[in-house]
Amino acid sequence: MSLKNKKIVLGVSGSIAAYKSALLVRLLVKEGAEVKVIMTESAKDFITPLTLSTLSKNPVLSNFTKGDSGEWNNHVELGLWADLMIIAPASANTLAKCANGICDNLLIATYLSAKCSVFFAPAMDLDMYKHPSTIENIRKLTSYGNQIINAEFGELASGLVGEGRLAEPEQIVHELTRHFFKTPVFQGKKVLITAGPTQEPIDPVRFISNHSSGKMGFAIAEAFEMAGAEVTLVSGPVSITSPKGVKVEKVQSAQQMFEVTAKYFTESDIVVLSAAVADYTPLHVADKKIKKKEDVFNIELTKTTDIAATLGQQKKAGQIIVGFALETDNEFENAKGKLERKNFDFVVLNSLQDNGAGFRYDTNKIKIIDREGNVFDFDLKTKKEVAQDILETVKRKF
Repeated sequence: MSLKNKKIVLGVSGSIAAYKSALLVRLLVKEGAEVKVIMTESAKDFITPLTLSTLSKNPVLSNFTKGDSGEWNNHVELGLWADLMIIAPASANTLAKCANGICDNLLIATYLSAKCSVFFAPAMDLDMYKHPSTIENIRKLTSYGNQIINAEFGELASGLVGEGRLAEPEQIVHELTRHFFKTPVFQGKKVLITAGPTQEPIDPVRFISNHSSGKMGFAIAEAFEMAGAEVTLVSGPVSITSPKGVKVEKVQSAQQMFEVTAKYFTESDIVVLSAAVADYTPLHVADKKIKKKEDVFNIELTKTTDIAATLGQQKKAGQIIVGFALETDNEFENAKGKLERKNFDFVVLNSLQDNGAGFRYDTNKIKIIDREGNVFDFDLKTKKEVAQDILETVKRKF
């Protein structure tokens, strides 16, 4: 999920937040986008065209003509070239001009010529952002089909604290990427995903766990969020950054994971159970650290609640459940049996016999089996690509 080969026009208007446009250009280029920058004259008071030209690897445009040559910077061609246009920062002045068609510079002319989706990321002081005229201009722009990346709350250049800060470049890139990956069938769908290991306490300092990193579940959560779904991720203890736009519920034990997952299950349209949940937990948990005394030490274990089987029995009509099977032998038969016993619609099979698959890797190799007995076999890929394969397979159900 990247912006590879996407053509993006970035408009930069006069705002102290224009310094963030340098990082925004860098991130867009890093994601594979081709970026052309248009600056208003006032934007040059805050950041130089040379900076943005160097980062974008394209000349920065400001005027209708190129220097003394008289050659035309064709705003119509720019508007047709772009797959997407983003004005960031969008000052109150630029918002007003775009909302009312006041075409007195190359940026506004390109906006009025654009046939692609246009995003605005406002940046201004608190009182300007909350002024009725600005609110009305933003309303007008959205009524024309444009999209707004809302300003954020925080300390402003004036010293005031409130809404008006330009959204962080990482958030802007996320919103633009999400635009290209939105899938109509997932719009408004609620997706519940479990990820990572659980930790079953032995005493205050020790626990039983496994090698799961949570990378696969987190990649799946990101894929569904990018597709437009409302995603809740129930995660065991992991050390990776939560996906943007995803509601994350953090748990530790298998029992906690069951309780939190059960809370969201009924309202979920799609459930993906990718967590590596402990099958057993200590029957008795010591309230103090167990000292090293005996040569042989035994721990009595008891079964944890089988989350997948319990939820599978509660599945309602139209609900889709995707389970995971990590196997070391007799892989296909074990996975197929798990699908049937636990009332899954799909089971994703990993084999630890495959190099680069399973825990801790950034790659995975999977087979997906559905209730009709169809088998979808995939090559070794990055976990982000595997997540996309899982999403596309689920999409066939709609």
